[in-house]
Amino acid sequence: MTQTLVIAMIGGRRCAFPAEDVKSVIETSAIVPVPRAPEYILGMTALRSQALTVLDCRIAIGCGGEDHPTDERTIVVSHGGHSYALRVDRVDDITEAVGDPVPVPGGLGTQWSRISRGMVETTGGPALVLDMASLITCPHNSAAAA
Repeated sequence: MTQTLVIAMIGGRRCAFPAEDVKSVIETSAIVPVPRAPEYILGMTALRSQALTVLDCRIAIGCGGEDHPTDERTIVVSHGGHSYALRVDRVDDITEAVGDPVPVPGGLGTQWSRISRGMVETTGGPALVLDMASLITCPHNSAAAA
């Protein structure tokens, strides 16, 4: 199976976003904080007059939000009729999968298993294929409380 992927780094891991889930990759302008929003929601920004909720993927996954290199670009996706700008450490490449995803190997931690569809091989090496619904709707802190 050939699948186009957008590759990004999050918390030291090579992650893949299925291209069909990605609307665009943009440079994020000003982010306006949202009062009383959970820690993983950095705020709101705009893209061509459309409001985007900006999420920090590191915090949502549970990798911590301490200082880390952050690309000025974010990955724009839609879920449940809403648009999100996903902050990652770095947007790397667009590539093709070399085969189907396989289960996430043990040792990566439950936070990675929870938000991934599996591990896929690419021409640049293995990457975790992320599940947008799990990443956006079930951050680590609410999963732990459930």
